[in-house]
Amino acid sequence: MKNKALNLPNALALFRIALAPLMLWILIDRNNPIFDSWHPSWFDYFAGLIFVIASVTDFFDGFIARAWNQMTKLGGILDPLADKMLVLAGFLGLIVIDRASAMAVFLILSREFFITGLRVVAVSEGKNVASTMAGKIKTVVQMIAIGFLIMQWPYGTELLWIAVILTLYSGYEYIRDYFKN
Repeated sequence: MKNKALNLPNALALFRIALAPLMLWILIDRNNPIFDSWHPSWFDYFAGLIFVIASVTDFFDGFIARAWNQMTKLGGILDPLADKMLVLAGFLGLIVIDRASAMAVFLILSREFFITGLRVVAVSEGKNVASTMAGKIKTVVQMIAIGFLIMQWPYGTELLWIAVILTLYSGYEYIRDYFKN
């Protein structure tokens, strides 16, 4: 790993961190006088656009970090933090505007907090708990579900529950791998 913390991948992760509260604000603060001239559908379009931009940066920061050999310890912290903030902002906003099941979101976020804690413990014990393919797939499905729910497209709720199943399964894989090592 290189030691240069200020690089494009980390800048993209920081940008994603900044976009998460902006998206949440647009999702939940629809009665703010700032938005008086907005058509109601604009909230979904702008929140959806912000979410897509943030999701695309998630792909590119990892791709660029590996391709350009710009992986840093800071990036190892910022990237998952940005992912969690984006998913948290999306799901909280969707609960507030009554488009997502609170139980589904609770299950997803509980797993995220638990596995994050487990990873911290694993690192402190010198164990490597790398992302699994199931973990990467669950992130993609979570993001697709959030996008569908923001835009009120068909099957958003079904995608959310598929994301719950994948999220719980990938959590099981992390726990299994932790105890194997």
